[in-house]
This record gives sequence, structure tokens and C-alpha cells, in this order.
Amino acid sequence: MCAVISKTRTALTALGLVISGTAAQSEVTCTERSFDGLAYTACEVDPRTDVLRLFLDAPSGEKFGQFSSIDNTLQDENKVLAFAMNAGMYHDDRAPVGLYIEDGQEIMRVIPNAGPGNFGLLPNGVFCIRENRADVIETLTYAATPPECRHATQSGPMLVIDGDLHPRFLADSTSRYVRNGVGTSEDGSRVVFVISDQAVTFHEFGRIFRDDLGLPQALFFDGSVSRLHVPQLGRSDFGRWMGPIVGVVEPLDR
Repeated sequence: MCAVISKTRTALTALGLVISGTAAQSEVTCTERSFDGLAYTACEVDPRTDVLRLFLDAPSGEKFGQFSSIDNTLQDENKVLAFAMNAGMYHDDRAPVGLYIEDGQEIMRVIPNAGPGNFGLLPNGVFCIRENRADVIETLTYAATPPECRHATQSGPMLVIDGDLHPRFLADSTSRYVRNGVGTSEDGSRVVFVISDQAVTFHEFGRIFRDDLGLPQALFFDGSVSRLHVPQLGRSDFGRWMGPIVGVVEPLDR
């Protein structure tokens, strides 16, 4: 087990934050895996059966910001957060940088043009959750013919586009960060969220989606704030406050 996960679990246990009970029955499949000698945690979700959605604003009007805040709200509805991950870049006030749709309501419009930072490193993309499927869609393709997304978040850059790595990724890059993102299958039935458990390059991170997981489309979420909530692994990262969060909701008593 890598040091990052071990330290996280130790801290959570000390604070009494590890969630138990329903985690063992979760239908989300999360595994710690190695690819090219690098450590990752991958969580596979089936959008045909799992309740996959985005979270931003709490009932109070404030941003959720932490996994525990979402879980506390869900428990009032006899539900639990079975899996979660930060899902896209955000401004200082934690508002989404690009497109954000929640429960069918567009809160922020799509940004189609290039810009500074990783978000503007085109091609970037949109993660779209819709009826019985979820897809990573390149931004200009999305903008040309927007599908009916119940939930959607824009981020960038794309990691894998139609089976190819982003053209700006360099195999010999020395820029390494803990990174997280999502990949989807062609038919939208398979969704895999991945976080690196050590610092990796964009090229290395893109390759786990394409060459290890076999996913033709993948999108980068972040490399400054990369966080994961997986009760079944005894893991719930905490630290800096987050903006958009993606998660799977299950009945509390499953």
C-alpha cells in the first residue's frame, strides 16, 4: 500500500472520520492498482445502475466544499456518499471555471476558447451524466451539438481523445503532480475515476486510461487539488476546500 493512502487512513482514524457500515456493500468498485510502476486508485461506476451526480451548493447556499458536508446532508435523506472525487477546476470563490450543470440546471456556460493554465490547454472537455450513460466529450464537439446532460462539468485538458493522448503531452516531461480524472467507454456504460497516489506526468496519467483501462476518452480534473472519498477502502481525503464534486449516492441501509 502506498504511503499516501496509509497516511490518509491514519489521519482519518485519529479524527474518527472513516465511514463504516454501508461501504462494504457499495456497488462502486474501487481498487488500488499499479501501472508502469506507478500507484493509482481507480473507481469504476456503472451509470445504468449507480446514482452518479454532481454536487456544488449545499442547502444553506454555501458550497459543500468537503466530502463530509455532502455526507451529512445525505444522511438526513437516509442516504450515503459511497464514492466521491473533486470534479473540475474552480475560481477562488469555488465557482466552476467552465460549464457546470446540476439537476438539469446550467449554472455556468461552456467555455470553448483557449486560455491560461491547464483548463485552457485545448482540447479540453466535458464530463456529461445523462440517462443510463456518462461520457467524456471534447468541448467543441459538445458545443456543436449539446446532449441533454442531467449533470455536467467542464475541465481540461483532455487526457485521451478518441484513443489518442493529448498532442501536447510529452513522454519526457518533468512536471509531476498528484492528478485525478475520469475516463469513459464508447457506449457510455463504463466510467472509471482515477487518482494517482504519487506524483505523475500528464503523459503517464493519460496512459493509465488508454493503455491500462482501455478507455477511448478521458478528462483531467485537477492536479492542485486531487481528492478521493472511498469508504470501502477506509479513505476520505481532506484539506483544501473544493468546488464541483462528483459522487455516487446509495441508500444508507443498503
